[in-house]
Amino acid sequence: MLHRFFLLALTALLAACAQLAPPSAAAPRYLLLGEVHDNAEGHRLRVAELEKRLAAGWRPALALEQFDLAQQPQLTVAQTRCGSDAQCIVDTAAGNARWDWPLYLPLLELAQRYQLPLLAANLSRADAGKIVRGGFAAALDERIIARYQLDALPADVLAGQIDAVRLGHCNQLPEALLPGMARAQIARDVMMAETLQNAGRDAVLIAGNGHVRRDIGAVRWLPAGQVETMAWLENAQPPGIVDRQILIAASPRDEPCAGVPAAAAAAK
Repeated sequence: MLHRFFLLALTALLAACAQLAPPSAAAPRYLLLGEVHDNAEGHRLRVAELEKRLAAGWRPALALEQFDLAQQPQLTVAQTRCGSDAQCIVDTAAGNARWDWPLYLPLLELAQRYQLPLLAANLSRADAGKIVRGGFAAALDERIIARYQLDALPADVLAGQIDAVRLGHCNQLPEALLPGMARAQIARDVMMAETLQNAGRDAVLIAGNGHVRRDIGAVRWLPAGQVETMAWLENAQPPGIVDRQILIAASPRDEPCAGVPAAAAAAK
């Protein structure tokens, strides 16, 4: 009799706990981790942050800006073929030489050690160029355009991206070129968000700090309440741009605006 009473009480307790669980408890969670592309210390600290979460039992997919969407088949093959050899993954997936791959090898090693799916998340430069010249329809599927309502962009997102492109090119680009370039950046954010949502599980985005911004980045295209953002920054940003910003010492580098006037003149 006591045994039956105990089972009934346990069943009632479990039912009560289920009712108290929030409806969104099973929804995928998205962690967006930014970077200054050439800052080795930021890369190191980000790997440590992610490894801490993985050691606690989290198993998300890992989406990377550093691989274009069309590279996904090679990336999937690489994960199976290469084992713990992260350089093999880069080579097999034909990683673009513009990325400083030694900085990303620890992330790939982490993914292999914890058996995290690697996802290509970036729009190719060729497709981005098509959007600059011809708008979203020049490179994006009409279903993506409709799903994210890209024909009716929020004014603050477009204006914010125009400002970001202008500043990122040292105020040297022709004004007429900025809206198209801003749309290309928006398309990149949209496809990163789409990649995360298609993962079918919790997912992490590895991308430049501009892509993890809450105001104009990929967050704007993800479900509200399911996103956490962190950025490793050389200069502090206004509160609210990301959930958590970690200041790091600037890497030694050439003056970033030194070669921009010549490139801007060629674009005119």
